[in-house]
Amino acid sequence: MFNIVILTGRLTADPELKTTPNGISVTSFSIAVSRRYRSGEQTQTDFINIVAWRQTAEFISKYFKKGSLIGIEGSIQTRKYVDKNGNNRTAFEVVANDAQFVESKKDSGMNAGSSAPVANTSSFSNAEADDFSEIGGEDEDLPF
Repeated sequence: MFNIVILTGRLTADPELKTTPNGISVTSFSIAVSRRYRSGEQTQTDFINIVAWRQTAEFISKYFKKGSLIGIEGSIQTRKYVDKNGNNRTAFEVVANDAQFVESKKDSGMNAGSSAPVANTSSFSNAEADDFSEIGGEDEDLPF
């Protein structure tokens, strides 16, 4: 059986990084995702709740803000709980295993002083833009 979700959407609010009593990083947020209702009709928007843990949560909280386009890979999870009125409820959310940039820094409107990576980067990468340098040399030395 499979439980794999891949989504691309825009954050509806700034993600807020929290820490559990055991020191584990977590963030919850939602993204707006477009879908077609019927062929040829206008798209509709769904708001999908996402939760991310540990390094993925830290990555998202550091580099994404409200309106950022984000790619999420994860799985659907359900939680049952009792609301404040005593009603049984079920929550559906996506647990993010990985998050990636979907648009360039220029397209996202980030300022030039930002330390966010320029290329698509997974949540497991801790590299920042300052960690990279240009490779010097002449094109004439290349074997192709």
